[in-house]
Formats: sequence, C-alpha cells, structure tokens
Amino acid sequence: MSNYQTYEGMFNAQGLRFAIVCARFNDIFVSQLRDGAIDQLCRHGAKLDDIAVAWVPGSYEIPLVAQKMADSGKYDAIICLGVVIQGSTTHASHINAEVSKNLAQISLSRNLPVIHGVVATENIEQAIERCGSKAGNRGASAAASAIEMANLMKKLP
Repeated sequence: MSNYQTYEGMFNAQGLRFAIVCARFNDIFVSQLRDGAIDQLCRHGAKLDDIAVAWVPGSYEIPLVAQKMADSGKYDAIICLGVVIQGSTTHASHINAEVSKNLAQISLSRNLPVIHGVVATENIEQAIERCGSKAGNRGASAAASAIEMANLMKKLP
C-alpha cells in the first residue's frame, strides 16, 4: 500500500469556541439537549465563556440564527438543537426537510461545521428517549461531532 495522509479530528474542545442555537418550541426537551451539549463540551475542555447559546422560537428559525452566528467568524462550530414531533399532519416533515437542507447549505457555504442536532420523532416517547434517557442525549452527540469537526477543519490543508 502506498503512503497517504490521514486527517482526523480530536476530542479536545480546549481553546475552541462554540455556538449553540436552540429552539424554544418543545423546550422541555431542548433544554435537556442543550445541557447535554454543554456538558459534553466542558468534559472535553471547553470553558463556559467559550460557549454562546441563542434561543429561537422554533426549529424552523434555527438556520437563520445559525447563519448569522457563522457569519460572525467568532465560532469554530455551531450546534443546532431542536425537537420536532410528528403530529397528525405532514407539517413536521416539511420543517425537518427545510431545517436539514438549510443547515447543510450554511455549513458548506461558510466552510464551518454546522451540526444538525434537531431531533425528529414520531411521538413524545421517542423524544424522551433521544433527549437523555435510554437512547442517549442527541445534544451530547451533536457536541461530540462539533468538537471533532472543529479540530478536523483546523488540520485540513
């Protein structure tokens, strides 16, 4: 096998700055995601002074604020957190699709990790599972992705 260069991110948040954008809709769940994200960041060396949290009305509004924070140039990664629970209409599916598409576009256009931590569930029980019970905390896993990606971006040529 020939020699090749490998690039990987580290799980060290020390010296990195993070923005967290949280949806207030379903905030009983989103607060748990936020707490999980902050805990994960701090466990890996981030200081609370290096973390900014912005609250928006709902998940649909997350991309606009994520874009504004990305444009500031102050952050190494942006973590986006929300909970969208499917109801009897397709409204949740439309929100989820637009949020996913727009967060990806912001990340690509700004060359900045914008981490999708918006939980999409079919019911409240699934939301409970993904926000800190048996399925873990999606906020913590989004923060882990943010740490790794922020470090990886600094290593890439």
